[in-house]
Amino acid sequence: MTAALAFKENIVEGEFAFTERDFHRIATMVREVSGIHLVEAKATLVYSRLAKRLRTLGIPSFDAYCKLLETPEGEAERSRALAALTTNVTRFFREPHHFDHLHERALPPLIAAARGGGRVRIWSSACSTGEEPYSIALTLFAMMPDAAQYDIRILATDIDPNVVATARAGIYSNAAVEPIPAAAKDRWMTRHADRWRVNDELRQIIRFNELNLIGQWPMKGVFDIIFCRNVVIYFEAATQDRLWARFNQTLAPNGRLYVGHSERIDSPAFESDGLTIYRKAGARA
Repeated sequence: MTAALAFKENIVEGEFAFTERDFHRIATMVREVSGIHLVEAKATLVYSRLAKRLRTLGIPSFDAYCKLLETPEGEAERSRALAALTTNVTRFFREPHHFDHLHERALPPLIAAARGGGRVRIWSSACSTGEEPYSIALTLFAMMPDAAQYDIRILATDIDPNVVATARAGIYSNAAVEPIPAAAKDRWMTRHADRWRVNDELRQIIRFNELNLIGQWPMKGVFDIIFCRNVVIYFEAATQDRLWARFNQTLAPNGRLYVGHSERIDSPAFESDGLTIYRKAGARA
């Protein structure tokens, strides 16, 4: 029996045949491109999200779709497939204790340093549709309304160009902005019918870019604050360890790393500074 025949013939019922081999070809592509580890329990999710791409392209089978993904001509479609498979669950001020920590502990010394002529850099490394970096900025501007006049910048990145475009636009529904305090909305956002747009004064300190966390990082300086929340749980252990090490190298000596509610860092290079908040081991208190 050949290796190909060892795969199950059909693992999801639907209009397109979707074999175990098809799933593993897609999972391999996703892992190589993004570091995300898809287990077979996600087969139904993979099928439902990519079946839409097959219909759009008029491709008759997942086998034919995989062949497209595996060709040089399939580069653009690989990006679309990855975007379809990436989960972008976010909201303003998600995990509120992180923003309480920013307000009470992390930002005050950075604001003082900026007012003294210092440089402050913050990175939202998986920014999705932008709610996270804008929440960071709103927390900062609540404490320092003139922050845009100082050398304070927020870098917001994501692997998915579609969500980066949404984030850059900075336009959200009434429901999406519900967690934002009314005074902050009135000060830093403008309402247009049933939508709210983040004002230019706040937006000007944020730069949005596409970036693959397991790829090259073009940034040269270090960051005082890094957010990487609810991303690393999708990586295998070895990829997680490499990413934590890279963040440690990219973090300023007294910087903080904020991770997701179900994520933990088990590394001697980091020590806890609160619930799912870390700093470099040996940093000043």
